[in-house]
Amino acid sequence: MQAELLIHADWILPVDTADRTLARHSLCIDRGRIRALLPRAEAEQQIQATQVLELPDHALIPGLINAHTHAAMTLLRGLADDLPLMTWLHEHIWPAEGRWVDTEFVADGTRLAVLEMLRGGITCFNDMYFYPEVTARIAAAAGMRVLAGMIVVDLPTRYAQDADEYLRRGLELHERYRQHPLARTGFAPHSTYAVSEEPLARIRTLSDELEVQVHTHVHETHDEVVQSLRAHGERPLARLDRLGLLGPRLIAVHMTQLEDAEITRVAETGAHVVHCPESNLKLASGFCRVADLLDAGVNVALGTDGAASNNDLNLLAEMRTAALLAKGVAGSAAAVPAETALRMATLNGAKALGIDDETGSLEVGKAADVVAVDLGNPHTQPLYHACSQMVYAASSNQVQQVWIAGQQVIRDGEPLTLEPDRILAAAHRWRARIAESNAGSKGEPNAGSQAEPNAER
Repeated sequence: MQAELLIHADWILPVDTADRTLARHSLCIDRGRIRALLPRAEAEQQIQATQVLELPDHALIPGLINAHTHAAMTLLRGLADDLPLMTWLHEHIWPAEGRWVDTEFVADGTRLAVLEMLRGGITCFNDMYFYPEVTARIAAAAGMRVLAGMIVVDLPTRYAQDADEYLRRGLELHERYRQHPLARTGFAPHSTYAVSEEPLARIRTLSDELEVQVHTHVHETHDEVVQSLRAHGERPLARLDRLGLLGPRLIAVHMTQLEDAEITRVAETGAHVVHCPESNLKLASGFCRVADLLDAGVNVALGTDGAASNNDLNLLAEMRTAALLAKGVAGSAAAVPAETALRMATLNGAKALGIDDETGSLEVGKAADVVAVDLGNPHTQPLYHACSQMVYAASSNQVQQVWIAGQQVIRDGEPLTLEPDRILAAAHRWRARIAESNAGSKGEPNAGSQAEPNAER
């Protein structure tokens, strides 16, 4: 067999149905796709490759999928930490966003996010923010996969004045990227408290017609549920169910406030849950019952949330936190083992985004979205179980090589499709502008923040 690239690695974690760890195997890539995955001795006999890459002490994993982000909010990282939610929003985040969020802000913030994510082995992200056309353009230019959210909120902002305009702009974006190999679109109504029932009903209809996902915050905090009961007499998840949105295209983010019957209903309808453990912990939002959801058959993926509330976009760290937190919440050390945590960060994310036929695992025929992690580092040695070390000990600075659809975007830890110096210079300029103006100014909320005075982010 002739091929473009043959990678020899000490371990391959394909995230297939058997949760296998393959020792001394090789991965063959040609024309952007995985063509073979076989023992090294067989690969050397059967495959003639233009490039052969030796990666001793490395493990190959599928590209990580960050299933919930507000990418441009990297420019607000660390602006206001360790504060009560309402103080954080009203006195710091909203004023900064209201004054600064425009196309330039989103472009520079997204470039910074893409740089961080690629270096951390993330090959695809699901975004919710204003100016999604900018997010899609920046990600695609860097060779990265993105599900750009067609954002909808009821309140007027610089981006759009009402739900009709949000939807119109979103549909224009969808049309523009219908055939794009890397950038896709999905509806992103912020939440049931920020989007009224008429636009939510329209989104359900349009989602069915266009066959695209619906990405929204649901049951993030106890107060969100209480406010919904007071205002509407039903919990947010029940409202989505009544409107026909609870189904296999729904990506429900956070879900820290779940009753047993709701878990059963989510499983029955095939809706997906995105768990953001570190953001939920930092904002004291609550605990997602991940083990119970998985036991019920719900597809659970992982997200970082925005860098203003995390404060990083490190999905390797989220895997570890998710696994540890799930054990504590479930009261069982066996809850969410390492193999499950890795699956949540890869194949489960692909399923949630509706792209699992294309990516999410290292299988013949799928796109070559591949990450090589150097496990020879002292804090991942000695190595008895590669998957356990990947989840419980590896850090993002051990990511050495990244390919997306066969294109190498990270080589020896450095980006090939981005200019770090220019990206960091832009971040420094934004820091100076925002720090100078933040105190005392007032502004509007945006898609990464709260959209009503009495509701959560």
